[in-house]
Amino acid sequence: MICVPARGHDYFAIQVVDDVSGRGVPMVELKTVNDVRYYTDSAGIVAFDEPGLMDQTVFFHVSSHGYEFPKNGFGYRGTRLKVQPGGTVTLKIKRLNIAERLYRITGAGIYRDSILAGRPVPIAQPVLNAQVLGSDSVVNAVYNGKLFWFWGDTNRPSYPLGNFDVPGAVSRLPSDGGLDPEVGVDLQYFADQDGFAKPMAKLPGDGPTWINGLITLRDDGNKGRERMFAAYVKIKPPLTVYQRGLAEFDDASNRFEKRMSFAIDAPLFPFGHPFVHEDDGVDYVYFADPFPIVRVPATADALMDLSQYQAYTCLTQGSRVDAFEVERSAGEPVFGWKPDTIPFTPQLQNRLVKAGHLDSDQGLFRLVDEQNRPVTMHRGSVAWNVSRDRWVMIGVQHAGTSMLGEVWYAESEHLTGPWINARKVVSHRQYSFYNPKQHPVFAKDDGRVIFFEGTYTATFSGNDDPTPRYDYNQIMYKLDLSDPRLGLADGKH
Repeated sequence: MICVPARGHDYFAIQVVDDVSGRGVPMVELKTVNDVRYYTDSAGIVAFDEPGLMDQTVFFHVSSHGYEFPKNGFGYRGTRLKVQPGGTVTLKIKRLNIAERLYRITGAGIYRDSILAGRPVPIAQPVLNAQVLGSDSVVNAVYNGKLFWFWGDTNRPSYPLGNFDVPGAVSRLPSDGGLDPEVGVDLQYFADQDGFAKPMAKLPGDGPTWINGLITLRDDGNKGRERMFAAYVKIKPPLTVYQRGLAEFDDASNRFEKRMSFAIDAPLFPFGHPFVHEDDGVDYVYFADPFPIVRVPATADALMDLSQYQAYTCLTQGSRVDAFEVERSAGEPVFGWKPDTIPFTPQLQNRLVKAGHLDSDQGLFRLVDEQNRPVTMHRGSVAWNVSRDRWVMIGVQHAGTSMLGEVWYAESEHLTGPWINARKVVSHRQYSFYNPKQHPVFAKDDGRVIFFEGTYTATFSGNDDPTPRYDYNQIMYKLDLSDPRLGLADGKH
C-alpha cells in the first residue's frame, strides 16, 4: 500500500485571527472531542486532514495563552465546523494580552500549515532553516550594516544533543531591504558542512558556551572599524558558571575568538543586553538585565579592563556580597557610579531592606502593579523611547501567575530609576517566556510601537506538556504604547 500525501486543496484550512487587528494568531490550540490537538502556525493556519473526520461536523475547543474564544450555550470555548476537503473557515479570537503575538522566529514548521494549505508565506525558509528545531535565549546587535543574531543551546532533528556553543545568523535591516518586523525575520544562518547551524563560539574549556552582553563598538571613537564583542561563560553541571570572559567576533572565520578571561569572583563584568548612552559628555556601555546598573566607557580597551567598570549603588566602594556597608549622607543613602563594587540588584535591595539597612522607599526598584502589589523582575532589557521621552523596560516577572511567564512593561524618566509602576502585557499559563529582548532597531513611529521576543519553553514552568513545534523557541510580540489599557494617555505611568 502506498501512502500519498494530501494536496493543498485537500486540506481544510482553519485560520484563527485577532478579532480587532484581523491578523492570524500563532499558537492557538484547536482540540477535538477525542483530544487530538492542532496548533496554528505563524499565519494562524491549521491545515486539517484527519482521516475519518473529513466531510463531518467536528467540534474544536479553541484556546491560547493570552487569548479567549467565546463560550457557547454549554460553556465550551469552541465551535462546530463542517470539515470539507479544500474548504476554508476563519475564526475570530479575542486578545486579552495587551501585546500582540506576531510569529515564531526560530524552529521548524514556522509556516508548516500555510505551506500545506497552499498559502503564501513571507520568509525564505518557512519549514526548516539550518536544521534548527529549537533555540534558547537570543542576543543581537547591528554590525557592519546587518543584524547579527546569536542563541543559546540549539536542538536539531538528527539527535537529542545539538549545538551547545552558540549558533548564529544574520538578517537585513528593515531599512535595507529586510522584512517589516510586523511580518517576520528572514534569518540566514551560519551553517556547517552538514547544513546544521554551526558553533560560533566554541571557546576553550569543557561544557557549553553561552554568550550575552553583545555590543558593537568602534576603534578611535566613532571613526575606526567596527568591532563586535560578547561576554561569555563556560558551564558545568548543574548549570554552574566556572569561567567567564570576553570574546570578539572574527570576520575572517565568522566566529567568536576568546580575548580574555575574568576572575570568577570579579564584582563587575559585562552581561545582559547592553546599549551605548552618553552621560556628562562621555559615551558609556550600559549593561541591563533588566535594570541598567553597570557601565563602562564605550571603548574596546575599557571593555576589556574590569577596573573601569562602575556599578550604580548606595554601597560604599569596595563592597562585596559578604562585606558591605550603605554609604550615607545626612542619614540618606548615597547612590552613585562606583568602581570595584558589587552591583545593586533587586535581590540585594530586598536583602538590605529585610536586614534594616535600607527603607523600602529608598530603593531603586519599586515596581508595583495597578493594585500596588510588588512586581519582581527576573530578566529583560531597556531602551530609550523617543515617543514616550522615557526609558522603557520589557521584563519577565519572577514567580508571577506563571514562574517565568509574565511579561511586564515599565518606564522611568531616568536610566537609573527609580522604576515604580509596571503593567502586565503578556501572560502565559504555566509556561515560561524568559529572557525577553526588546528590539529598538525595529521600533516604529518614534517608538510608539515596539517589538520584543522571548524564549517560550516548558522549562522551569512545572508544565510537563510542551507545545509541539513552539516549545523552546523564540516568539515575537508587538506592543502599541498608545493602547489605552497601558494607562499612558496622561503622559504618566
